[in-house]
Order: sequence, then structure tokens, then C-alpha cells
Amino acid sequence: MYRLCFLSLLILTNCNQKTATKMPEHKFTNSLIKETSPYLLQHAHNPVNWCAWNKETLALAKKENKLLLISVGYSSCHWCHVMEHESFENEEVAAVMNKYFINIKVDREERPDVDQVYMNAIQLITGRGGWPLNCVALPDGRPIWGGTYFPKDNWINALEQLANLYEETPEKAIEYAEQLTEGVKNSDLVAFNDNMEAFTVADLDNAVQEWKQYMDADLGGRKGAPKFPMPNNYQFLLNYAVRSGNEEMMNYMNTSLIKMAYGGIYDQIGGGFSRYSVDAKWHVPHFEKMLYDNGQLVSLYAEAYQATKNELYKKTVYQTLEFIERELTTQEGAFHSSLDADSLNAEGKLEEGAFYVWTQNELKTILGKDYDLFAAYYNVNYYGLWEHENYVLIRKNSDAEVAKKHTISIVELENKVTSWQKILLKERAKKERPRLDDKSLTSWNALMLKGYVDAYSVFNEQRFLDVAIKNATFIYTKQLQEDGNLNHSYKNGKSTINGYLEDYATVIDAYISLYEATFNELWLSAAKQLADYAFDHFFDENRSMFYFTSNQDADLIARKMEIEDNVIPASNSIMAKNLFKLSHYYSNSYYLKVSEQMLQNVKERTQQYGSGYSNWLQLASNFVGEFYEIAISGKEALQQLKEINTHYIPNKLIAGSTKKSNIPLLENRFSETETLIYICVNSACNLPEKEAIKALEQLKIKF
Repeated sequence: MYRLCFLSLLILTNCNQKTATKMPEHKFTNSLIKETSPYLLQHAHNPVNWCAWNKETLALAKKENKLLLISVGYSSCHWCHVMEHESFENEEVAAVMNKYFINIKVDREERPDVDQVYMNAIQLITGRGGWPLNCVALPDGRPIWGGTYFPKDNWINALEQLANLYEETPEKAIEYAEQLTEGVKNSDLVAFNDNMEAFTVADLDNAVQEWKQYMDADLGGRKGAPKFPMPNNYQFLLNYAVRSGNEEMMNYMNTSLIKMAYGGIYDQIGGGFSRYSVDAKWHVPHFEKMLYDNGQLVSLYAEAYQATKNELYKKTVYQTLEFIERELTTQEGAFHSSLDADSLNAEGKLEEGAFYVWTQNELKTILGKDYDLFAAYYNVNYYGLWEHENYVLIRKNSDAEVAKKHTISIVELENKVTSWQKILLKERAKKERPRLDDKSLTSWNALMLKGYVDAYSVFNEQRFLDVAIKNATFIYTKQLQEDGNLNHSYKNGKSTINGYLEDYATVIDAYISLYEATFNELWLSAAKQLADYAFDHFFDENRSMFYFTSNQDADLIARKMEIEDNVIPASNSIMAKNLFKLSHYYSNSYYLKVSEQMLQNVKERTQQYGSGYSNWLQLASNFVGEFYEIAISGKEALQQLKEINTHYIPNKLIAGSTKKSNIPLLENRFSETETLIYICVNSACNLPEKEAIKALEQLKIKF
């Protein structure tokens, strides 16, 4: 219905240009010059009179009775750059936009709340979403029309039609807005489920069985293209495969991880993953590298190594963290947001992937006599060819297979690969680098923090822990404010934007993990305080779910709840898992009750769409079979922890202390003379053991 209503619709509005000091080298400067977001600053010299999303801009639209044109994107978005070049840098287009509209540029990474509302509207209108997101709304913010990328002529035509509609028949625009706004408000609302029937193994089996029809057993990931790495999908499937003994799902999980690590979506020279591949074999990516993907994928590959001992997974973790340290880490211990997909090619033109691709002639000149082996290893052939004689490096075979075919030892081959990577990394550094989005987002930092913690826990690499503690301290000292709230963004020494649920959920999760790795109770206590703050400012008691925005934030046209797991798990699913763990640490029955109720609220959805609710399914796994509390108390607690962390144990949490502790799981358990390990279920414990290996014999991992 929405699609039919809005196909006939098109509109635009103008924002008075409040220009900062004019820069002589730029013909135009708009009010975005005052912003700190790299994405907004990229548009500061467009002829469009862009404004930022703020109360002054919204008040201006109402005062002048002009439609809002809300354009949402992010710094590393390729198609955002294309539309900017074709339309927003064009004076003819800008004249139309400036005449009829108040034009607002939004960085979706800074304002995910605004993006969420208008993306929802676009999906209702068109049945799909993406960026750039362009939405036209009434002066009060209620949307009437929109879409994603538009070629220049289509864009002008659409805007002129919308302008005419609002001028000649404003009642129609208002009618469309009322219908669409009602749809936005009602979509994704979760009803309170009072049927508290326990989750069972059969529920997990059914969810996986329904999911299987979409799985690509040969190439991994979802069937077809494009292919996105979905870390929470594979973390659940690893958990499920190990606990159920399902060999088919274990094979699928391994296939997916191996193909991703072999693919062009993974930077074979410098480490780190791109956002997604445009093809089915993980070959040609959209070349932007996002912090949130890499943080979660480090956690995934570390866990997968813990379970399988596949050396490829370990190499992937180490090389990815080298990339993070080299290109996305600040002196303060924070992490930058992303690297752009586009950079200048040899001809000085902006081109997607120019920094990462190679020609045969380049590689022959650089590698000399090693070229043939290199070309075989990285498929500089028909399999790795992209376009314009450029190759995106991709692996097809294991080191053992390549070594055997080319009669070379595995050790010698590995040494050559390391040498090639160093040579090409140095050569690549001579190219024009992709733009860096240098803001630091609390939620994304927390995902990367957890990646470092998980890597430390599995590989016992002290430098990983050092980075983790530095980042955790950055969040604690810079982003956590005096009244207990988190801020969302940080740049140039300035902490800004009241935090969203995703900030609280991810930081709580990361702090719990850091506590489990260090037994420093500061992090566990901070996690609990943040959870309590989230209850005060985000929780809906009637639905037993959390809103995405705080009750202290200015109202948008709808207050949304994030339910469905995507490339980042839903903030509600992360919170539900956090409350489950905190309920065990603090013997807090209310936390447990809310966690279970949240899960029950989405139970039906988990059965219908497992890949979109996989983080919820991980929580469901905790309620199926035994969930263990491993409590370690004594001066050698951290040494015992290292032994435990060599094992993949999906159904557990860890508490520990090298001194007396008041945490319920550790209370009255400290001894000056010995270190004891307790295996407990719901605070009921077996007799303690002195050796980790003996204690682990008490665990039953399978359902």
C-alpha cells in the first residue's frame, strides 16, 4: 500500500546557509563546516545549503513551512560518494534543493536513531533500504517519500514533483505522512509474551532447520550474493554445533570462516575485513573497512580457534589486530571508525578499491622470480580477475595443498607468504590512502575492545590485553559522564551525543568479558552500574524491552526498539544476554526474569528467521541444558584461568579473585594457602578442585 501511495510523490526544502568564514579555495561553504563528523565535513563545500540535524534546523523548517530533505550516509560509503559527485556537487541540482527544501545531512554513525526512523520509512515505501538514504518529510519530521541512490535527472524530477505536490495539494502530503508515520511507529513493536514456556533443544533444532535452506554449504554464508560476514550467526552455530554434536553445522561454520579468510573480502596483504562481497565467492568486496565488523570477527575467529585449533583462524586474528593497531588506533587508546572504499588511482581519479587491487604487470615487477608462485597462491588468474585488468587477491587452496603442488615445504611457503605481505604492504603504502573516518564511537569501540579481550583469553598474548585495558579505560574516563550516562561519539578531545542503547549494551558486554579475563572487579561493577542506568532511562516495563533512545533525548516521530540481529546484534539481544550474566554474578533474580522475558517476547521470531535472531538463539542456548558458573579463588586464580581458556566452553561464565571478594559467587571462598576451582549451577556447587583439568571434567557441554 505504501509503495503505491508514494510512487507518485516527490519533494524538496531549503535550509538558510549560515556560512562560516569563507575559505578562498572553495566556491561554496555551508553550515556543515562547523561539524566534527568526517562525513558531514565532506559535504561542507557542496553548493547545497546543508544543515546538521539539530533543534535549530528543525525549528527553521517549521518557521518557513518548508519540507525537510533528510539525506543520511556515512564516510566510507561508496554510493554516498557517487550521489554526492553527481547531484550534491552540481549547482543545477543544488538550486532545486535550496529553493524548496531545508536540506539536512545526517551521519548515520553519529545519529543511528535518526537513521533508524527514516530507514524504517524507506523500507515501508520501497520494500528495501540502504545508503545513501534520502527521505523527504513534512516540516515536523513526518516522512512522505524517499529512497536510496538516485541518478541526477531522476533526483531533480522527483524533487520538483514533491515540491509541486506540497505547494498545490498539501493535504495529500499530510495524508501520506500520517499513514507512513503510523507504519513507522507500529513496525517492530514487540508484544509482551505471557506464555513462559521454556526453550528446548527442539526449539533450537527447528530454528536451524528453517535456516538451513538459506545456507550455502559450498561457499559458506548465505546463498547467492551479496555476502555479508555475520559474526553472531557463526558464533551461535559454533555453540549449537558443539553442544548438539551436529557435524553438518560445524562443517558449514568452518566452510564459512575459511572462505571468508581466503576471500578478497579479507585483505590478504594488510589484514582486516571489508564490509561485504558483491559476489557469491567472497571475492570482490565493497572495500570499506568498518571497525564494527573487524571487532566482531576477531572474537569469532578467536572462539573458532579455541574450538577447532585451526591455525588459519589464529593467523586471521593476529593479522587483523595488526591492521587495527596500524591504521585505526589512536594515541589515547581509542579506535577510529572506518576506512573509505574509494581512493585515488594512478590517474588521480577517485576509484573504489584502488588502494587494494593489483595488475599482473605491477606484481611481476615487484615480486620478480617469486611471481609465479605468488600468482598461484593468490589466484592472479581468471579466478581472481576483477575488472580493468585489476586483480583482487583471493585464496582457493590451503597452504598444505599449494606446498604439495609446487613441491615446497609448508614452512618455506609460509615464510614466502610473510615476505610477500611485507613487500606489498610497503609498496601499497606509496599509493594514495583511503580516507579515514577518525571519530570514535563508543559502541564500535566496545565491539573492538571485546575482540581484543577474546583474543587475549584464547591466545594469552599480553599485548592484546594491554590494548584492551587502555581502550576500556578510555571509555571509562572519556565517554562515561558524571551522571552515569555514556556519550556516543568522541573526536578531537571532545565527547558528544548522549548514548544509545547500543552503547550501553556493547560496553556492558565488553566490561563483563574484561572482568572474566582479568578478575578486576572494577569492570564488573561498571557493567552493573551501566545496566542499572539503562533500566532507568531506556526500559519499557509494559513490554519488558529496551528502547533504542534514552528518555532524556529529544523526541523523534517514533521511539524505536532494536530487535532484529544484523551485522551487529540488536541492542536488545545484547542487553538480554548481559542481564543473564549479571543475574548470575550478583544473584539478581530481577535481571534474570527480565532476560528470560525479553527472550520469550521474540521466541516466535527466532523460529521463523534464525539468521536474524541468532544472538537471541545464543541466549536461548543458555536456558537449555546446564549453564555453569566457574568460580576460581586464590592467589593462583589467573594461572588456573589460562588453562581453562584453552578449552571452548560455550555454556559458562567465569568469576575469580586473587583476594577476598564480596561477589556472591566468590564470597567466603578465598584461602591464603590454596587456589580452588568451583563448578556451580545456579550457585549450587560441587566440591572444589585444585587443578583446572580436574574441575573441567565436571562440565557437561552437550545439551
